[in-house]
Amino acid sequence: MTAWSTICQAQIHQKEHTDSIRTSRTYNLNPIVVTGSGHHQRLKSTATPVHVLSSQEIQEQGITTFDEALTRMMPQTSMAPNSMGTFLRLNGLGNKYILILINGHKLTGDISNNVDLNRINMSRVKRIEVLDGAASSLYGSDAIAGVINIITDQPTNAELGITNDTKVSGHGILTESTSLDIFKNGFGSYTTFTYDRANSYQNNNLEYVKGSDTETQETIAPFFTGYRSNIFSQKFTYSPNKHLALNAGLDYSHKITDRPETQKDITGGTDYEMRYKGFRWNIGGIYKFNSRNSLQADFTVDRFRYGKEYDVATKSNKIGDYVQSKKQRAMDGELKAILGFTSHSTTIFGADWHKDYLTATSGNISQHVYSLATYAQHEMRFWDDFTATLGLRLTHHETFHNHLTPKATLMYAPGHFRFRATYSSGFRAPGLDELYYHYFSVNRGKPQIIFGNQDLSPEKSHYFSLNAEYRTDLVAISVTGYINRVNDMVVRQNIEVDGSILQMLQTEFPEMTADEAGKLERYSLYQNSDKGDVKGLQVNVSANLFQGLNLSANYVYTYARSKSEDDWMTLERSMRHAATIAANYHHTWGKYGLNINLNGRLQSKTYYPDYEDAPGFGVWNLHTTHTFDCAKWALLEPSIGIDNIFDKVDRRIDSSLRKYALYTPGRMLVVGLKVKLKQ
Repeated sequence: MTAWSTICQAQIHQKEHTDSIRTSRTYNLNPIVVTGSGHHQRLKSTATPVHVLSSQEIQEQGITTFDEALTRMMPQTSMAPNSMGTFLRLNGLGNKYILILINGHKLTGDISNNVDLNRINMSRVKRIEVLDGAASSLYGSDAIAGVINIITDQPTNAELGITNDTKVSGHGILTESTSLDIFKNGFGSYTTFTYDRANSYQNNNLEYVKGSDTETQETIAPFFTGYRSNIFSQKFTYSPNKHLALNAGLDYSHKITDRPETQKDITGGTDYEMRYKGFRWNIGGIYKFNSRNSLQADFTVDRFRYGKEYDVATKSNKIGDYVQSKKQRAMDGELKAILGFTSHSTTIFGADWHKDYLTATSGNISQHVYSLATYAQHEMRFWDDFTATLGLRLTHHETFHNHLTPKATLMYAPGHFRFRATYSSGFRAPGLDELYYHYFSVNRGKPQIIFGNQDLSPEKSHYFSLNAEYRTDLVAISVTGYINRVNDMVVRQNIEVDGSILQMLQTEFPEMTADEAGKLERYSLYQNSDKGDVKGLQVNVSANLFQGLNLSANYVYTYARSKSEDDWMTLERSMRHAATIAANYHHTWGKYGLNINLNGRLQSKTYYPDYEDAPGFGVWNLHTTHTFDCAKWALLEPSIGIDNIFDKVDRRIDSSLRKYALYTPGRMLVVGLKVKLKQ
């Protein structure tokens, strides 16, 4: 996918570069996409609905992180950041049901099921494609809630380009990225270094005293955990002729938290920081026989690990000691053919091999598992307005053996209208941690025990959707209704501890002291116990009202529940209503261009069945960009804006029964400068 993307995008990028502003925005209403069908086609032509966030939209809103890109522009997503990564939800379902891809290849590495989204280099993002619902027929395990595919950019319109982009705002937030691009005679080299940091902050410096709902005390525990992050990326491409394109690349990431240290006279400090490292490399190529037929091969290795780096001396560790918690490695090889047997059809055949390794010291795991898969998809347009797609994937999993996941879509496209119907099946193999965990830890004096379960069954889903769309060069309106049903959901069930169970647990974990055993009230066991049921409605509107002005609005209604035994309950962290709204105006006067963007996210309360629900909110942001086209070889783009214009903040006092949905520290001034030199 990566090399072919380079060829396609180079042609489109050159045309967009020379077109007028209005035409460029028209392209945004009908961009090239790949995630829904597995091959490149215009958005209006794909039989599977896909949501697209372009680099232009991301830049216009002053977005520097992947979290911001999704939450500001995709109301069906939500984020909950903490020191253990970011808890991501898509259409009511959480992290483990969402497949995150970079150029079509899985991003590996999680911290307690929270994806480390800081590994994603936003400076290279060309677009983000979001596919709702099960997509296992093309992408295999984990694609039950949907797929998020980050497509990166490799410019080919200049022999030499240097870009520096800096954004600064309150609470020590700084993002700085420097890129060096070289492209000549079919050879491309793309180098990027990104530094990202943010300070910890509090929205309320009080907490309830343990065991009390009224008495409070001061704490230094952060509401948001600060961090320092570095990302280095290098990619090479080579196209000796119009038929062959080769690519190779690597990404290295390093992140460490920045939390207040433990103090004797106040609570909330920690003895250590969390440190994360990722290293990913890939090679691939595509041979294009002609405009309709190609053969592609890719191989990717992704390593990720994290642990504790002590900055306070303890009984067992000195300052600077590093204790690894988890190490993950994934290897993935794929061979794929895209064939046009007839002028009205596209057929895909593919095979892939995937192997996961997990070493978790705290969980007493050192395991690996492989899967082999073959898949086929046939898309055919018959008569003038009907397009049908049939897909099937056969996965052989080392532990769970063989599974079939089908997909079927039908699209009727008279004139500017599109009517789509989709059925797809999802499949998720339980993770190595869910199978093999043998976990014991003590957090602030309280013991925690988790057992894996080797008798687990895979999770399966059935996704149905109906979509109606009207799309022209100036306006796009889309309405989608869907049902997503998940069987055999893997959950951690809490089991009460009695005398006989406690004796068994002390035998399993001899390191547990008598005092810690006396505080143990329950332990956790992974089990297939729940069913999931998500029903939703999505409405998306985008319009180019006149030259330079674009308006967009997106609304989602989500009713997400799970059933345990005979009881249905609302899925944790889900919300019923959410919307994003954006207005963008752009105009040029000679060599000066002005871009003004106003955007907002509104959502209803977030449900926490075992805790206090988090209240709803509305957050609005204003961002302006000023472009000075100084010369053919130089461009300056200073920017200034205000995040959270109306200073919306959740200042509730933290407690053991309280959860949050809004994590902003309040109103902040944001300034930036982008400098681009090209030859």
